[in-house]
Amino acid sequence: MRAQPKASHYINGRYVEDERGAAIDVLYPATGELIARVHSATENIVALAVEAARAAQPAWARLKPVERGRILRRAADLIRDRNEDLARLETLNTGKALQETLVADAPSAADALEFLGGAVAGFGGDQVDLGQSFGYTRREALGVCVGIGAWNYPIQIAGWKSAPALAMGNAMVFKPSELTPLSALKLAEIFTEAGLPDGLFNVVQGLGAVGAALVAHPSVAKVSLTGSVDTGRKVQALAGGHMKQATMELGGKSPLIVFNDADVENAVGGAMLGNFYSTGQVCSNGTRVFVQKGIHDRFLDRLTERTKAIRLGNPLDPETHLGPLISRAQHDRVMHYIEIGRNEGATLHLGGDAPRLQGFEDGFYVSPTIFTGVRDDMRIAREEIFGPVMSILAFEEEDEVVTRANDTPFGLAAGVFTRDLARGHRVIAALSAGTCWINAYNLTPVELPFGGVKQSGIGRENALAALSHYSQLKSVYVEMGDVESPY
Repeated sequence: MRAQPKASHYINGRYVEDERGAAIDVLYPATGELIARVHSATENIVALAVEAARAAQPAWARLKPVERGRILRRAADLIRDRNEDLARLETLNTGKALQETLVADAPSAADALEFLGGAVAGFGGDQVDLGQSFGYTRREALGVCVGIGAWNYPIQIAGWKSAPALAMGNAMVFKPSELTPLSALKLAEIFTEAGLPDGLFNVVQGLGAVGAALVAHPSVAKVSLTGSVDTGRKVQALAGGHMKQATMELGGKSPLIVFNDADVENAVGGAMLGNFYSTGQVCSNGTRVFVQKGIHDRFLDRLTERTKAIRLGNPLDPETHLGPLISRAQHDRVMHYIEIGRNEGATLHLGGDAPRLQGFEDGFYVSPTIFTGVRDDMRIAREEIFGPVMSILAFEEEDEVVTRANDTPFGLAAGVFTRDLARGHRVIAALSAGTCWINAYNLTPVELPFGGVKQSGIGRENALAALSHYSQLKSVYVEMGDVESPY
């Protein structure tokens, strides 16, 4: 179960160590055993990483976009070639089931590199006719960008942030979560093998203080964070204080609305994907499942039957559906919210326990949990739990459920299940959310922007929108005649 990297950091195309940094233990969530140890970045490591990025970026930006894209597409091919090894590493580090990491983690990073590496060649400015003169705009790189990752999708997030940054001609210093520091180092290796010039993608480890040091560095132009709302507020305030651009992809308490005419099997499948996939550790999860009263009992019966069939177990077993939560702290947090739900008067319909599986007695497991009779004012319906806990809320009318769904400070995602597509489009248009689905949930193709509104974030990941967030716009006026002046 050892997964020790060659060194803690990857700077200027090679592994770098500085054991003066605090040690960070990396655990296998299924057993709690130590699988690796890295060291937090010292001031010297931070300075080396930013300087490597600053020095390498101008020459990279001068390349034609198609040349930059060619390297990113080679990296995508290498990721796909090594998907099995990357998936196993991601499972060891996150505890997520191998059947998930094989299809949803490194492949998503590869998709981002492939799509944005190709799209950037056609992404540019506009030409404006001004009569005898004309103007045009240029899309230019920002410079050195910082990416700060979360622990639920480590290599995917590293790919989603580095792909648009590098495609646009920027350099990136990436700080993974201290809980999942391993796979970003493998991505850095792959970039080097694909031909990315040294210094353009650097990885440094550490906790919040390292992230703050990166954001505050005078050579850094932008930060992109995936994390909690509380962390986002701090990073956004720090970036804003230095007049730096920021993209914030934060948490949510998203609604999933099931109308009476919905296909029950599809709606149940969507609700399960929106609550139990990755053991519930997905920011866009539709954890408030609003079910219209006419279909409520049928929906609940089938949901119960299918949830009981979920297999918890060894995450490395391809037959396992759900692995453990990421850490003891997260496990305790989720169990605490389950207790809160009981105390608030919700009905614990299914699950709610922390099973001790044979051979994995010290793993951070929580059974898929369903609460019914949930009210809008309950904490389990208002606060992000980030675990396999679903809240079922009944509703009667369309206008009612839209009002209730929007009654949250979050606005990351939303979903609607209905056979009436006119209603589906109408309801989605009325919901305050940045990423929405009709008759599906939690599908995030790279071709579509991903992000939220309200406290769920600022800016977008993926699609052409991501390229705009990693570039600055320059306007150029070109005079074709004489200059008229009253002086």
